[in-house]
Amino acid sequence: MEFWVAQAFNGISYASILFLLGSGLTLILGVMRIINITHGSFYLVGGYLGYFVIRLTGNFYVAIVVASMMVALMGMVIERVFLRKLTTVLPQLLVTTGIALFLQDLCLLIWGGNPLSLAIPSYLAQSIKMGKFYFPVLRLIMIGVAALLYIGLSWFQERTKAGAMLRASVDNPEVADALGINVPLVKSAVFSLGALIAGFGGVIGCGFMGVYPGLDFELLPYAFVVVIVGGMGNVTGALVGAVIVGLIDNFGKALFPELAYFTLFVPMAVVLALRPTGLFGKA
Repeated sequence: MEFWVAQAFNGISYASILFLLGSGLTLILGVMRIINITHGSFYLVGGYLGYFVIRLTGNFYVAIVVASMMVALMGMVIERVFLRKLTTVLPQLLVTTGIALFLQDLCLLIWGGNPLSLAIPSYLAQSIKMGKFYFPVLRLIMIGVAALLYIGLSWFQERTKAGAMLRASVDNPEVADALGINVPLVKSAVFSLGALIAGFGGVIGCGFMGVYPGLDFELLPYAFVVVIVGGMGNVTGALVGAVIVGLIDNFGKALFPELAYFTLFVPMAVVLALRPTGLFGKA
């Protein structure tokens, strides 16, 4: 019993990190149709910037705010300078891959190749006992943050004027432009929001996973699986996909470590075979 509870909790806490990555990525894919290989780099840079700000200020929460805003600004610059005029897949892949490799090498140059750990407040490093089980406080907060982010993004998309403009820009950008909606501005804002969420996830996630060169390309395939399984542009799909991927990956590594990638990607193939647009995607 202890094994199953522990692995399920680990899978859900990992799913919260995947949702922070996947929710931003699904917005970018759904709205802009950009295959953004740089998205994992937003997470990586967020983690390193969080480490740097904590070393300067000693405040974990200041690090979250500063790192998230800096990554959002970086995303805005990348979208405006490099991606705005790219409309086909191959140039998008080449440009975003090049930017990702550049950012990875830049982080390696500045912070070195050794894994770094973020200094989190002592109360976040504690565990809460529930019955016979102990649950780390930081992971519980990560799960809560992911749940709040899902509620916030769902409310934004369905209940606000900005969300209506976003949906219009996705469904029919020509008509949206004719109605006076600044479609390029909407796309830039969505790209920056996706980068901000990834940078935020980088600080939170690296509080217990650490940060090291290569982490971006290690997590990026999982983020794409989350988006593909859930359906592009759908926040609920990103949440469900993250939970599925987190649980399957964690139980697969625990039960069948030699078949870890098999247990992850075969269910994805099955979902796509039955529903090519993903669980919640639209044709």
